[in-house]
Amino acid sequence: DFVGFQSNFAIIAKSVRASEKAAENTRNTNGKCILASSFLAYKKLIANGLKNNNLLFTGYPVIGHQSKMQTSGSCLYSPESNKATSCAWDPRIKGLFFYESTAILPSTNFSDFIRDVKRLRDIKPENFCGADIYNGFLFRYIKKSEAYLGQSEDSIVVDFNYYRADDGLTPRLNQDVWEEVEQMAFIKYGAKPHWAKNRNLAFVDVRKKYSNFGKFVEVKKRVDPLNLFSGDWSDEILFGKVGNVKEDGCALEGECICSEDRHCSPKNGYFCRSGLVYNEARVCRFSSSSLS
Repeated sequence: DFVGFQSNFAIIAKSVRASEKAAENTRNTNGKCILASSFLAYKKLIANGLKNNNLLFTGYPVIGHQSKMQTSGSCLYSPESNKATSCAWDPRIKGLFFYESTAILPSTNFSDFIRDVKRLRDIKPENFCGADIYNGFLFRYIKKSEAYLGQSEDSIVVDFNYYRADDGLTPRLNQDVWEEVEQMAFIKYGAKPHWAKNRNLAFVDVRKKYSNFGKFVEVKKRVDPLNLFSGDWSDEILFGKVGNVKEDGCALEGECICSEDRHCSPKNGYFCRSGLVYNEARVCRFSSSSLS
């Protein structure tokens, strides 16, 4: 019963969101780390949702039916009419609101990516606390596939979640860190994107990452000639229009990679700068001197 997919008292999700917003608004990195530490301690206590007897976690080893492991969480069965409890993403409450970036890297260069991430972390470890409030860096494994949009070799998937502001033009604490990790994955190491879990910049030049992309589009046109299973976003992605237009603040929501300060938020002290480890990255970094 994965903890992230459990139904909890709505006040808990609201409190977590309010605490994270307060830390963001006051630029309180230590506050986010304290919040993250409490989350990690709780997840360890309940084994992230594993249960020995369908009710509680009483200790390792956890032995049971694989069918139970394959199901997600009890949110699936929670009554919609009960407003005191809810799933964390329920739009009726002011609960969690975050980005999820998911990169698929060949197993041959995954270790290099991790080394770069560690180098970035080591510069200021507390800057990474934002991911620990959610699931940290979550790894999964995918076998080589001959599907047109499958992986051409055995691959490792890395997911990481991080804070998203209520307003798309509001910059985030440690904005530059997550942008650099994102660009490391998708640009430096050529990671392929998860098709449902990324910001738009992850799909820049995506057609070039699949040798059979053209065949996929041909089949799509054949089986869906009326484009019923498409939308503006998927059409942009499939036909390579992402990243052509850069507007003020576009980097804040991952609509573009910044190349000018206006793509960030100069009025809030965020300017377009080079990455700290991956120097070719272009990220929105906060500068306190600009506000003095």
